[in-house]
Amino acid sequence: MSEILKIETHDHISVLTLNRPEAMNALDYPLYAALEDAVRESEARCMIITGAGERAFCSGDDVKQILSKGAPSDESMAKRSQKTGGLTPAADALLHTDIPVIAAINGFALGWGAELAIMADIRVMADTAKFGEIFVKRGLCCDAPGLGRLAQLVGREQASELLFTGDIIDAARAKEIGLVSRVVPQADLLPTALGIAQKIAANPPQAVQALKAGLRRTLDPDWRDTGLWAITEIRRLMQTEDARESAAAFIEKRDPVFTGR
Repeated sequence: MSEILKIETHDHISVLTLNRPEAMNALDYPLYAALEDAVRESEARCMIITGAGERAFCSGDDVKQILSKGAPSDESMAKRSQKTGGLTPAADALLHTDIPVIAAINGFALGWGAELAIMADIRVMADTAKFGEIFVKRGLCCDAPGLGRLAQLVGREQASELLFTGDIIDAARAKEIGLVSRVVPQADLLPTALGIAQKIAANPPQAVQALKAGLRRTLDPDWRDTGLWAITEIRRLMQTEDARESAAAFIEKRDPVFTGR
């Protein structure tokens, strides 16, 4: 597996570390593919996802490589998307796996990094970390998990505020609204996540997987249908002047000016 995603497995627990600290662990197409493959191919009893360094868990899509260029031209990436009906392939893998997933949120979880965190079954957050569904700031709609999972976690009103404002909240606020189950000092983050994972991995794996599948059957929407709607909207919005202005302003380090076009 590429060094952009480090995988360490011990005692039936896999720790997946997004390893682009120079880019705040932002997702480019190779990292998306590596994450999808790691989840689909895993034989672990529990997975932990975290980011390299202390600054960022995942800052979302790489603006220079994705948001300013649009859909991938690589044929293999296009085929991945076709197989999932429009749902982001890495999201499809995470949302349909029966392996429990723990997010160890070590720093900024923004945009698709926020989506990645809420796709986990359990979230542990460092007290210095921050969370933000900032898609609206990019002139875009969030991906399917932000629509289907965020409201489950925090309720419709809190979800609406986070999605519509694009506000970035700290760990204390995330704990207060029920977005995460635990907030711990940075030094205790991985040990805490590993402690939970060890308890899960010590249980009969088929029973644990059946419980996760049952939660999905009773609580989740049709992810691929929602994903198709979301990607259709995202692609439409990426063609707007506001979305292009947001990407340009980010790269040029200035405030955007939105016109509604």
